[in-house]
Amino acid sequence: MTAPESPTPLRIERLVKRFQSDGRRVEALAEVSSTLAPGVVTGLVGPDGAGKTTLMRVVAGLLRPDAGRVEVLGLDVARDPLAVQSCIGYMPQRFGLYEDLSVRENLDLYADLHQVPEAARTERYARLMDMTGLAPFMSRLAGRLSGGMKQKLGLACTLVEPPRLLLLDEPTVGVDPVSRRELWSIVDQLVQQDAMSVLLSTAYLDEAERCTDVILLHAGRLIDQGPPARFSEPLRGRVFQVSATPATRRARRAELSRQPGVVDAVLQGESIRVILDATSARERQPDLSDWQAVAPRFEDGFVDRLSSGARAAPLSVSSSRTKTRATGTAIEVESLSRVFGDFVAVKGASFSVAAGEVFGLLGANGAGKTTTFRMLCGLLPPSAGQVRVAGVDLRRAPAEARGRVGYMSQSFALYTNLTVRQNLEFFARAYGLRGPQVRARIDWAFASFELEALSTTDSGALPLGYKQRLAMAAALMHEPDILFLDEPTSGVDPLARREFWDRINALAEDGVTILVTTHFLQEAEYCDRLAILAAGEILALGTPAEIKTRAATPEHPCPELEDAFIRLIQTHEPGGGS
Repeated sequence: MTAPESPTPLRIERLVKRFQSDGRRVEALAEVSSTLAPGVVTGLVGPDGAGKTTLMRVVAGLLRPDAGRVEVLGLDVARDPLAVQSCIGYMPQRFGLYEDLSVRENLDLYADLHQVPEAARTERYARLMDMTGLAPFMSRLAGRLSGGMKQKLGLACTLVEPPRLLLLDEPTVGVDPVSRRELWSIVDQLVQQDAMSVLLSTAYLDEAERCTDVILLHAGRLIDQGPPARFSEPLRGRVFQVSATPATRRARRAELSRQPGVVDAVLQGESIRVILDATSARERQPDLSDWQAVAPRFEDGFVDRLSSGARAAPLSVSSSRTKTRATGTAIEVESLSRVFGDFVAVKGASFSVAAGEVFGLLGANGAGKTTTFRMLCGLLPPSAGQVRVAGVDLRRAPAEARGRVGYMSQSFALYTNLTVRQNLEFFARAYGLRGPQVRARIDWAFASFELEALSTTDSGALPLGYKQRLAMAAALMHEPDILFLDEPTSGVDPLARREFWDRINALAEDGVTILVTTHFLQEAEYCDRLAILAAGEILALGTPAEIKTRAATPEHPCPELEDAFIRLIQTHEPGGGS
């Protein structure tokens, strides 16, 4: 006797969802139709504001559609949302852990909500803790877990009642590469062993490339759906690696990006990755002496489909370009340490950053990056060691040093109930600007970041990409010599990320020193040099190419930067856990 077919995990037919915003109607989803295959991971991708989270919330029965039909495992979501919620798992971007409860208490709470029998909990918890690696931390408060561990606990709570369809809304945002791989290992295990169906949205397109199927949304509309190769293969013969010297690579990339027929040009270590349109690729084939054709990847297809060809406006930190930029060494760090009670967060770090250099601080969650960053910004006093920023000793003149730097935090630190103009006015005055200076700098910010049309919009209502623009403009209001960027593109889509780095590259060309932390290792390739931290110590220091060479093995002679990062972290001597 043939077993009955299981119902389709998700079927969406001509889905429409509208919202009212600032007195106007916004169509978040417009006639979207899609079907998920059972027992696989389906990726959901698109630029900021594409409708990904709205789609997830409609599928989870948290929003009612304005038109169309959504069917989950044979159930009509609009008609019976509670029945749907009982057989799916949903992990939103900001999963609700209770930080004053232990790992076990969080599991118990979600087991109570899902009415999991007491008799089933011991075995189920054991499997979840083994899967996530959290077994040794059952009694630890959730608030004392690292970012990656919190994400894994959130996923475990979602799985206390094993769902047939699992919805994950950007589960790896803000998570270091090691934890990202661990989360993906858990998802793969759920699919392979439990035949679970997964819909996963992500801003990291290397993750989308791992999915069996990908749904691409843009401005609320479904652009296409299919395996990742459906998006990348049409670009075969159009993607090239262009050689450049370390000293000229930024100028060369900017020059290439302005050429007709160039769809995309991004830094990739000491070379430049270029996508040409079909016509230009054919015409340039005979004259590609320093160009090497490379295999296309999913991100290339994403950019080719959605890029308008427009680039961020050329950016100078100064309103007039008359300000003399610093030369020589911008940041000097010697034997820097920070101790919290009996915990040593940073252990004797030493490095220097040249003026106009883009320098990256990398490390797993808890490695000491943010602590180091806050000491360099003058926001946290060091326990020992010396720091000179823009020639100023931070210990002796912290206020003067802070006046020479701009700081953009990963949460953007905007005042959400103030308008765009009011935020700029506040930060300008906080940095000591007055009268005509404030007006001049606001005019500069409006022109450089295309913010004037949004000047009266509350910053809390801005799309993520515009929040990022505003936060960067605020950090530059006083024309700093050094710009500190703490996870500036976390959760931002690839198009907004490119626009952001166009501006960063222009600032570096203008002589501004950039120090950036990031968990996105493709982005780290844009840096001139990198420092990798582990357990508060500098594990590796050098150019992206030097770090990849250091991690090379006979089996993997040419590792990607993420592979090199993970290998260096995992081979770090025991006794210095993060």
